[in-house]
Amino acid sequence: MLAQEAVNSGDTAWVLVCTGLVLFMTPGLAVFYGGMVRTRNVLAMLQQNMIALGVVSLTWVLVGYTIAFGDDAGSGLLGNFELFGLTDLGVPPAPHLHVVAGQVTIPTLAFVAYQMMFAVITPALVTGATAGRLKFIGWVVFIAIWSIVVYAPIAHWLWHPDGLLARFGTQDWAGGMVVHASAGAAVLATLMVVGRRRGWPHTAAPPNSIPLTILGAGILWFGWFGFNGGDGLQANGVAAQALINTHLAAAAGMLVWLVAERAKDGHSTVVGGVSGAVAGLATITPAAGYVNTLSAIAIGAIAGLVCHTALRLKYLLRLDDALDVLAVHFVGGMLGSLLVGFFGNSGTNPLGKDGIFFGGGGSLLWHQIVGVICVVIFSFVLSWLIAAGVQAVIGLRAPADTQDNLDHAQQGTDAYHLGGVAGLNGTGAPERRRTGRNRSKARPGRTAQPGQTAQPGQTGQPVQPGQPARQVRLVTATVDPARLPTTRELREALLDAGATSIVVSDATVSTAQPAARALPRGYWLDQDLLDRARVEVVVERDAVPAVLNVLGGYGADRSDSFVQDVQPATDVR
Repeated sequence: MLAQEAVNSGDTAWVLVCTGLVLFMTPGLAVFYGGMVRTRNVLAMLQQNMIALGVVSLTWVLVGYTIAFGDDAGSGLLGNFELFGLTDLGVPPAPHLHVVAGQVTIPTLAFVAYQMMFAVITPALVTGATAGRLKFIGWVVFIAIWSIVVYAPIAHWLWHPDGLLARFGTQDWAGGMVVHASAGAAVLATLMVVGRRRGWPHTAAPPNSIPLTILGAGILWFGWFGFNGGDGLQANGVAAQALINTHLAAAAGMLVWLVAERAKDGHSTVVGGVSGAVAGLATITPAAGYVNTLSAIAIGAIAGLVCHTALRLKYLLRLDDALDVLAVHFVGGMLGSLLVGFFGNSGTNPLGKDGIFFGGGGSLLWHQIVGVICVVIFSFVLSWLIAAGVQAVIGLRAPADTQDNLDHAQQGTDAYHLGGVAGLNGTGAPERRRTGRNRSKARPGRTAQPGQTAQPGQTGQPVQPGQPARQVRLVTATVDPARLPTTRELREALLDAGATSIVVSDATVSTAQPAARALPRGYWLDQDLLDRARVEVVVERDAVPAVLNVLGGYGADRSDSFVQDVQPATDVR
């Protein structure tokens, strides 16, 4: 550990604050992704991100840090294992480590903690691409291995003074290659193993909560000040330059993305705006401490345009990247790394090098190209091997029949209980009862008989004498919403069967076998009512069988369906 008199309290405080900011980015990423997945997969997405805080934090302390920042083993590929479990942690990071000139003035553990947060969030980026398809235990094993075998060596190559690419001359301020390019290559490999969602790309998956996504984007933007601002490990002018570069690149990326979105789709959306901001943030990451203010704006603007265009990449590659991680993070990280070769400016940071636009020639760009290629190939190959191995041994892809409802399959509960019935209190206890009365018995007197149902159209003025009564029926049935097709398909099927009016509404139905729902902190309840969709169809009498057949195809049981004589309001005189 550094001698106490050598520690600079201002630098230490800044790095510790930045550590907290980068940690905050992981739940921010969870919320950002969680708002964009289907309602029934929200909790699974949140857990896939948050588990990295537990798993990778431990792998980092045990072995990741010593591989990344231990003394080089001699080849520039790995650090030695002398710091396993942070034992013998007697000296601070070496002078000139990463991007720091002169003597490092922070305690070693502050550096360990700061770098830990980068290791945590990097594999979490993958979850946005694989949304709805990951088996939880397989994902835990994957990130544990990946953080050691892939992330730590790449961090050594670029962020250790004796690392292979650092000695070659490749520059990466805060992780364009170490974080975004490596995670993006892992996305490519992992998607090849877990495959596509059912029905992709023809099945739409609308976000469940855009406000949640915007909140997550705001947290990411806020946390990125620590992500890029703390990498110099000093509270000085370079940190201030990196911070303002970060913000302005995000702003430029947002505006350009919105313009491109307007030109292409006719609308500038809030999701598009934050997507452009995140693209700008990812792209400025490798350059934040090496470029001036105007260059940062230019980099952000380029990111907004290029990353928006890259949205088509997943269709060209036929890879089901659910939340466009490839377009935003992979393309953004590689783009920013290459742009350092154009916009690098030693006048901004003496440790940096001049790029093409500042008289430095093509040397730096060549170093950046080699760095990107090495990182992408290394990460892709090893990520595929890890993913394929996990899939073969314990499974990485969730079973197909659970992918539309991972929250129930993996968590045993729902993210939202917002409906009127769903919000009612149910019977419950601190621990689930395993014995007792048979709660599956239907309670007597609880089921309404068809003859007790009020008939619509029974009130009002009678039809005028001489006017024949129309023989119209009201068909009412409940169907499983998970089995419903697109709204257009349902509508056209019913119209083809003879329907003249269609109403679809949310409903809940009683069940003879209550569904057990887990609640936080070990509580449970029996849910006696299940979510269903109620379909009401007005149809001429002769077309009733055809309508019933259509509804039966979507799970409607004829014993629970009703056909009633009704009088349309237009026939009332």
